[in-house]
Amino acid sequence: MKFALLLLVTLTFVKPAWAAGKVQVYILAGQSNMQGQGVVDLDHPMYYNGGKGILNNVMQNPKMKEVYAHIKDPQGNYVVRDDVFVRHVTKEETKRGGLSIGFTSYSGKHHIGPEFQFGHLIGDATKQPVLLIKTAWGGKSIYKDFRPPSSGGEVGPYYKQMLDEIQQGLTAMQTEFPKLGKNYELAGFVWFQGWNDMFDKDALAQYETNLVNLVTDVRKSLGVEQLPVVIGETGNMGEEAGDNMKQIRLAQKDAAQQLDNAVFVKTTQFARPKEESPNVGHGHHWFGNAESYFLIGDAMGKAMIELKGLGSK
Repeated sequence: MKFALLLLVTLTFVKPAWAAGKVQVYILAGQSNMQGQGVVDLDHPMYYNGGKGILNNVMQNPKMKEVYAHIKDPQGNYVVRDDVFVRHVTKEETKRGGLSIGFTSYSGKHHIGPEFQFGHLIGDATKQPVLLIKTAWGGKSIYKDFRPPSSGGEVGPYYKQMLDEIQQGLTAMQTEFPKLGKNYELAGFVWFQGWNDMFDKDALAQYETNLVNLVTDVRKSLGVEQLPVVIGETGNMGEEAGDNMKQIRLAQKDAAQQLDNAVFVKTTQFARPKEESPNVGHGHHWFGNAESYFLIGDAMGKAMIELKGLGSK
């Protein structure tokens, strides 16, 4: 009898507090900067600028230690969350598991994207389990590749693939993440894209309209008319960007203002100099600076939490 009682107490103790809740599913979509280019630990003196701006190093900054305190355990290992999960299809594999470093389109666990801190914040603010479905590809425009049905012309192949991957993730949730069950709620959509539309006159002129159409069509396809939406600014190079990028930024901001239940997140303040970053020749990827990607995810997470009115669990 004592053994049975002890077993019952043990089982009750280890049962997740969120077991009965619907999984909160967030879609993170866009191009290469949503894939994630923030370097975690690569520090070759020639290829990674000696590790300047990598996650392992930026988190040692005394002024930022508190901000990064939650991402490693007392033993110095990167935390793997058991309440926030990620699914991301890459060319080589489908990455899936508890939120941690490595959920980018690179092999291994050497990079992060916005999902990293976004997931930490959303997980901390949500009583139910969270699933992040990342669907992103480098070098893609809304004008052609992600072109939504409402914009007319040929629907972009990556618009279709984005929806396919979302549906695949939802369908496979019960088998890939059996602890989560099968009940879910589409909780939000995060868009981080814009670079490729800068280099075509028509794409640039139509960006605002195409982005509004994309969000509207995605909401319709997913059956959630008021799906909360966060639009991240193409903030590469900070305030010193050229006219085309400034035009894209304005279009992103104006698109968010046109949409109900949507918010624009400014990111230019998170740009870091190439001299302080690992990938000095990759301005289109924020020079691979992990702090940039961490803070972008932080801003996106805070914006989503405010938009949804979430409190700390």
